[in-house]
Order: sequence, then structure tokens, then C-alpha cells
Amino acid sequence: MNYESIIQSFESYFNTKPKFIVRAPGRVNLIGEHTDYNDGFVLPMAIDREVCIALNPRDDETIRLFSLDLKTDSVFNLHSLTPSNSWDAYPQGVANELIKAGYEIKGFDGIITGDVPQGAGLSSSAAVELATTKAFVMSSNFEWNPVEMAKLAQKAENDWVGVHSGIMDQMASAVCKESFALFLDCRSLEFQHIPLPHHISIVILDTSTRRGLVESAYNERRSQCEEAVKWFGVKALRDVKLDSETWKVESGKMKEERELVFKRARHVISENKRVLEAIQAMKDGNVKRLGELFNQSHESLKNDFEVTNDALNIIVECAREQEGCYGARMTGAGFGGCAVALVHENNVEAFVKNVTAAYRLRSGLEANVYVCKASEGASQVL
Repeated sequence: MNYESIIQSFESYFNTKPKFIVRAPGRVNLIGEHTDYNDGFVLPMAIDREVCIALNPRDDETIRLFSLDLKTDSVFNLHSLTPSNSWDAYPQGVANELIKAGYEIKGFDGIITGDVPQGAGLSSSAAVELATTKAFVMSSNFEWNPVEMAKLAQKAENDWVGVHSGIMDQMASAVCKESFALFLDCRSLEFQHIPLPHHISIVILDTSTRRGLVESAYNERRSQCEEAVKWFGVKALRDVKLDSETWKVESGKMKEERELVFKRARHVISENKRVLEAIQAMKDGNVKRLGELFNQSHESLKNDFEVTNDALNIIVECAREQEGCYGARMTGAGFGGCAVALVHENNVEAFVKNVTAAYRLRSGLEANVYVCKASEGASQVL
């Protein structure tokens, strides 16, 4: 991100220099898909693409926010917040949750911009939420508590925007560490920073297909998981193990009577197991096994959770065929967006070229490919 150009944009719009610049990253989920809202385990990493806000604090309750990317502004008062379908729903939602939580927040003049692809499953919304939260920390001078801020940002997305996402996206954007993935227990919010394998590149493959998350089948999948929870008589699907007596006794009957719910449950329960195996594979430096787990995860998301689309399946196939690729899977909520591949660093250049060509030939679409580094969570730049 070019912070100098953001400063220049701020000066031209507000006729003064910004006092602060804050940023928050997008994220890619390495493994653990649709497990977060089931109290399960996930393994995301923050990527080197982010949302930035340059700002000057105000003495009143007015927010003046200009979006460089959309070339439009938003002006709202902290005492008269209004839900909307506009881009400013995210900052307004964050402000609402901070106020409800008892924070005394003040207004600011801000410029917001970002390079996280929107709708690609890389959590551009969480990056906006955490950058906004960090902006309020600077304008209102309260303590930055990354876990608390992640929770409030999630509530903004759930209750204000209307997307029933789990906590993973916001936690990744808030607490990730450079060069590490984040092993997160979505029930306790306990986390560990897990070092990425040596000589491996994380490559994001954007299919150029998009989904509207609120209108999609995301909320339907969530309700199916909740139905499975009632069937098993547990608090969450994370409490059921594939080799447990509960699974053996109840799953057969569920498969007969509610096959769709059975398939959804089988994905989540097996995916939690894969995350724990992936952590061990990373600690052991076993990249081959990690790649196998990526592949298994995609097949489960395709066949049991049914959240892939043709473009995702094609680009994953194209990736797996390339030399130096250990494994590939869709990432994010699904129904379009991105896949993620584990690729040996020596093969990255050829991998990008060959996957792009093969995907174009088979799908007729252009892929956008990002070779990513694991970045720091939300922070102050200036």
C-alpha cells in the first residue's frame, strides 16, 4: 500500500495533513471452512493486502469518510446511525457496537482505501471493520484490545450488516502475526501463532466469480448445521467426533431421514479433524501431508457442504496438475471467489503462468493470482 499517496489524497480532500494512518489486513483461510460458526477450529493467515484509513480526530460526533476506491463520501453522526445497504454500513455498524459496549467515541475526518479484492472470500469486510475500529481508537484515545475489538466487529457484521459470519475473519484481521498462520479455537478464542512451512508460497487464485453473501445459501448452511446440533444433542458440531459413539449411533439414522443435514454435519466434523492434523503437519514440517489435507477439504466442501462452483472446481484442478503444487482448495464461504494453493517457492513463477492459461482455456474466465505473505494484524502506520 502506498501510504504517501493516501496522505496526498487526504491533503487534497481535507486541505490538511492526516494525524494518523491505520490499516487492517484481509485474510486467507488455509484450512477450516464453515467450522468457525460451529465453535470449531480454523487456520487463517493475514495477507499483505489491506484496508487503510488516514484520519484526523474531530471534537464532535461527526464522521466524514471519503472512499478513494468508490469516489464517494459518507457523512453521519454517531448519535443518529442508520442501517443501510451502502458501503458505509460497515463503519456505522462498528460505531454502533462500540457505543453499545460503553466506549466514548468521537468523530473523525477520514480517507479510506484498500486493495483487498471484494467478494473474493478474502475478508475485505473484516478489514474495513478492524481498520475502522483502529481509527476510533486513535480518534477517541481508548485502549486497543484486539480480541475485544474482533468480537465487536463480528457483532457489527452479524447484527448491523446482516451477514451471520463467525469470528474467524475479524480475529485474523486483528491478531495475526507476520510470517505466521493463526490457529484459532472459535469457542474459547484461544489462539496460537503457527510458523508457515519453509520454502512454501501461499498462492491465492481468484476465479473472478462473485457471490452475494447475504443473498447466498450461507445462512441456509448455517441453519442446517444448527439442525444437526439439535439432532446430536450437543452444544455445537465441534463436540462430535467422527469416531465417537454419538456419531456412530446417530449419523446412520440422520442419513436416512435428513441426508442433506447429515452431509453438512459430516463436512464440519471432518474439517475440524483436518485442521488439527494440519497443525501437526506444519509443526512436523510435513508439507506433503498438509497438501493432502487441503485436497480432502476441497472435496468435502464440494460434495458434502456443496459450496463450490464450476469455476472453483476447475481452478483447483488446474492448480493440482502443476509441478510443485502440494495441494489446493477453495477458501472462504464459497459459491465463487478464491482458491488457495500450497506451492514450492521455486515453482511459483511457472505455477502462476500455467494455472492462469489452463483456467482461461477450460473456463473462459481470467484468473487473478496473488502470491501472498503472512502479514501483521491491525496496526497504526502513522
